[in-house]
Amino acid sequence: MNVFIGLLITAGLCIVGMAHSAHALSSDAKTQLQSAKEIYVATQRMSGEWSTAAPIWFMYADDVVYFTVGPTSYKAKRIKSGRNAVRIWVGSKDGPMFSGKAEIFTDSTMVERMGEAYKKKYWLAWFGFARPRVGRVESGKTVAIKVIPDAAE
Repeated sequence: MNVFIGLLITAGLCIVGMAHSAHALSSDAKTQLQSAKEIYVATQRMSGEWSTAAPIWFMYADDVVYFTVGPTSYKAKRIKSGRNAVRIWVGSKDGPMFSGKAEIFTDSTMVERMGEAYKKKYWLAWFGFARPRVGRVESGKTVAIKVIPDAAE
């Protein structure tokens, strides 16, 4: 009887572990983050429901996703208020998905790095449109966000 209960507990722990790691950054997501032009980001509403995933330009570096949004966007408002859980789909709304924690940052070196990465990745940014700029982040006209993917346990 004790062996049977032990097996049930072990199986239950394995299932819980698998469910938690299902949202970790998979090798497929990592590969696609290297070349994808867009990510689709959903934030958690106060009710606990998830917003509709919206496409966003981004930079991926050192296993972290970086992007910018307007200060009045729901994404910025939710993250500022502490609802920092996000879901990200890579490349398309049905691409690889992972969950993470978003945080606002103002590191000018990283914002500059984002601007340079956007210029290489997006032709409009090469012309100077819609790319992260230090002055806009420092003045609050743009919000810079980094997402650290949830780790598998």
